[in-house]
Parts: sequence; C-alpha cells; structure tokens
Amino acid sequence: MNDPAIVRAEAVRHFNRFYTQHIGALHEHLQKSPFSLTEVRVMHELSRSQHQTAAALARNLGIDSGYLSRLLASFERRNLISRRPSEIDARQSLVSLTEAGLAAYRPLDAAAVDEVAAGLARLTLYSQDQLVAAMKLIERMLDERPRHSIVTLRAPRAGDFGLLVSRQAQLFAHGHGWDHTFEALLARQVAQFAQHHDARRENCWVAEQDGLIVGSALMAAASDDQADVSMLYVEPDVRRLGIGTQLIDECVRFAKRAGYRTVSVESESSLDDARRLFTRAGFVLASATPERRFGRDLVVERWEHAV
Repeated sequence: MNDPAIVRAEAVRHFNRFYTQHIGALHEHLQKSPFSLTEVRVMHELSRSQHQTAAALARNLGIDSGYLSRLLASFERRNLISRRPSEIDARQSLVSLTEAGLAAYRPLDAAAVDEVAAGLARLTLYSQDQLVAAMKLIERMLDERPRHSIVTLRAPRAGDFGLLVSRQAQLFAHGHGWDHTFEALLARQVAQFAQHHDARRENCWVAEQDGLIVGSALMAAASDDQADVSMLYVEPDVRRLGIGTQLIDECVRFAKRAGYRTVSVESESSLDDARRLFTRAGFVLASATPERRFGRDLVVERWEHAV
C-alpha cells in the first residue's frame, strides 16, 4: 500500500505541473511583447503599490535580489521606473513606475485579464465561484504568514448548513476520533434551527474571511431564560486570530438583547482551546460529567455565562 504522505506529495506535484502549463497558456501574449513574465510580475506589483523598496519587491515576489537589481536597472534605462530616497531609511530607494512604465504595463494587464475572463467564461457562474473559492483556500492553507484580513459574521446562505455539518464532522472525526453519531447530532441541530427558529431569540453566525467560511456558531433557546450555543468551531489554520472570541462575544451580546439570563455551551474536557476561549469570555464551568458519546468515553462539560 502506498505511503499516504507520498500519495499527497505526488498529488501536489501533479497539480503544480498542470497549473504551470495552464499559466503558460494564459501568458502566450507575452511572447509578442518585449517583457518577460518576471518583468510583468514586477510591473504588476509596482502598479498595485507605488513607492516600494527593492528589498520589499524581492520579498513579496520571491525573486533573487541580485536578479531583481539587474532587472530594475534595465527598467531605469528604459525610463520605465524612477527612484527616490526613502524618508524612513536613507539607505533604501523607493521604486515607482513612471508614466511610460504605466503606459507599457496597462495593455499587458488588460490582455491578461481578458485571457483569464475568457477561460472562466467556459464555466458556469457557480463553477467559477467554486474555482475561485478553491484558489483562495489553497492560498490560505499554504501562506505561512498569519492571516489578519477582516472576518465578518453573516447569516447562513443556501448550502451553508450542510457545509458546516460536514466540515465539523470531519474535523472531530480526524482530530478526536468521534464517530458518525456526532454528525447526526449536528444535522438534527441545524434541521431544528432551520425549520423552527424564532429570529428574535435565536440566530446563526457564519464567520467569513476573504470569501471563505472559517467558523460558525448557532444559538437556540433552551428555555425562556437560557440560550444554548452549538455548532461553535473555527478552522484549524486560522485559530488564535480572535475568530472564536468574535463568535462567542456575539452570542453573548445577542443573548443579552434577546432577554436571556444565561448562555450555556457544551464542550469536552480535552478541548483545551475551547476551555481557554470560554474562560476568557467570562464563562464558568457549571458541570463535568463522564459520558459515552460519539463512540468515545468523554467528560462532557457545561459552561455558563450570566448576561
């Protein structure tokens, strides 16, 4: 049987080969221009953010600094860029496209956009959205820099409930060994909410970042005085960025506006991140009970917050 790690690595290499060929086809127009693909990348970066240092350009584009220095010297001879000393660091020069540089870049940029748009036009609008979402997911998963772009909380859209059930069932199956009965519980919770919830006293939030779902929380009435939070999760690669705090704080604020006296949430004793989240948000541990759930022996904890 093949090693799963090798199978995954080969799958990535296969995709890399495919995408390299695809990108090469998209940039056929460059063969008819005086600029290489790397030169166009540099011009594109400068068009997005004028007045960059050469060091920043090299870092952002992953280009060797010596090669970039020669490329910029060529641009300068052709009057495509200008340089001026940095006011922050006199040892650095700020690089900008000149009007001639912008004039040379704009047709290339427009042609590239037209080629990508033509490729997308072969797909349905839904398939286009799927493709863009998959690309964003790849970028998020492989980007080693912390993701600090804005996270918004929105209402669920068509299909979101199914995605949330599936994703959370996968995470707890792979991470904690929970069986299919956990997925069944999630399905019952969202079905009950979707069919019967009172919008004045119950709500569901989907956390979204750069167009991708990164977390959720669902609040439903347990009684006139108590609201229960369920479906609370954050994607593993964006944890510790405050998304869980954003979700749980919104639950508490909503509960206060809706007139509840207590917010309650169930967890499990081994979920240390959840315990820290609840403690920081002002919840206190109300009970801890050994139970057989989801195919495992668990210690089910109930945390409560007075509102």
